[in-house]
Amino acid sequence: ALTESTATAAEPAEPLPEVILSHAPYLLIGGGTASFAAARSIRARDPGARVLIVTDEPDLPYMRPPLSKELWFSDDPSVTETLRFKQWNGKERSIYFQPLSFYIHPEELNSAENGGVAVLTGKKVIHMDVRGNKVKLDDDTEISYDKCLIATGGVPRNIQAIERAGEEVTKRTTLFRKIEDFKSLEKVSRNIKSITIIGGGFLGSELACALGRRSTESGLEVIQMFPEKGNMGKVLPEYLSNWTTDKVKKEGVKIISEALVKSVSYRDDKLEIQLKDGRLVKTDHIVAAVGLEPNVDLAKSAGLEVDSDFGGFRVNAELQARSNIWVAGDAACFYDIRLGRRRVEHHDHAVVSGRLAGENMTGASKPYWHQSMFWSDLGPDVGYEAIGIVDSSLPTVGVFAKATAKDTPKAATEQSGTGIRSESETEDTAISPVASSAPAPTVAEQKDNYGKGVIFYLRDKVVVGIILWNVFNRMPVARKIIKDGEEHADLNEVAKLFNIHDD
Repeated sequence: ALTESTATAAEPAEPLPEVILSHAPYLLIGGGTASFAAARSIRARDPGARVLIVTDEPDLPYMRPPLSKELWFSDDPSVTETLRFKQWNGKERSIYFQPLSFYIHPEELNSAENGGVAVLTGKKVIHMDVRGNKVKLDDDTEISYDKCLIATGGVPRNIQAIERAGEEVTKRTTLFRKIEDFKSLEKVSRNIKSITIIGGGFLGSELACALGRRSTESGLEVIQMFPEKGNMGKVLPEYLSNWTTDKVKKEGVKIISEALVKSVSYRDDKLEIQLKDGRLVKTDHIVAAVGLEPNVDLAKSAGLEVDSDFGGFRVNAELQARSNIWVAGDAACFYDIRLGRRRVEHHDHAVVSGRLAGENMTGASKPYWHQSMFWSDLGPDVGYEAIGIVDSSLPTVGVFAKATAKDTPKAATEQSGTGIRSESETEDTAISPVASSAPAPTVAEQKDNYGKGVIFYLRDKVVVGIILWNVFNRMPVARKIIKDGEEHADLNEVAKLFNIHDD
């Protein structure tokens, strides 16, 4: 199809799509969570708004977390077709935010009486003319706009050793991000004997646990390797990271820590991963979960600034890059009026920032201060919710209590009644038992000490991040502590606000 569009570009191409789609009052580039949240908030504030979402994926807007979480735990063999999952509360839902019937056809966008949201799938915006307020698509269509949101997300990073290893290796490697990636990895995992996940962060650890659970049924070998000492080593303090790694092992995962990949090759029907310390790992398939590169392809043509420290389009506290251009989600490097310059890659941040951008595109002029949260469940016993800046290089103070059966991710979401744990979807605060007394031993002496607790992350003596460890539905308390930004003499006292001792 590419040759056709270039061939007809010289002649006056069929004028039909040109005329019909020549203008969108609100143009949202990207079809992910941030874009959908913005569309919803634009329509809430401007009920007749005409919103066009342009996405290079073939799918309507959908949420990504279930791709590495709930979809793997479905009993339905056709889950890769239905993309429906049981939420923790037992209710079913689709990963698509809305069915096709919710959207209007792009051709009707400008004539529909009450406006609406239209989606152009499989189209990529390749050029942006900021002064002319218009963009160009990969099929040479031009669309002008009044207000534009860039929510282009990011592209999964790869490991250099894999990139230079050649085709036999790359075709046996999954970079996990989209619906297609879930479908192909799900299929692969049923047809091979050994799979290796490279990366110890959220995505790598969640996929390792999901596949690990499958390994017990099918005899699939699941290996997870990463450069840190333990799972989530860049986020959790070391004692908690080690404890988490023990839990991940219980899910049937073989952990290879402090692993730096030197080279990857394919011989005798196996992938061979050679580590820098001489260890050799043989496997059938690799999943590289080594982070995200924010997609800033449009920066050049648009003349937009890319942040040299954090990556992403640099925007102000109102998520604005230029007078009628906003950026939200993974690709936005924004100014948080509480915590300074940041870029955040999480579902709830995409919701919060998309919603805020939509409000500001309709004239709200609100700065970013409502902290997004994120959550990760690793197996049945470990679930945490976090807010603010959580980085293991910061000093931390942890306050722990003994967990009961009620302090598990499953129990928590059954109680809160929301399927996907995103605070922004449901602002109610449900109640679940939680709280604190003695500070955590810095050395993990008793393994069961970390049943539940609160971990504070400090910068210049002020709490900038909080992890609630098997402590659920307490996010408003954590959000208030960060918003207040005070120095606390005794964090044990602050921990009491979370009543982790009530039972």
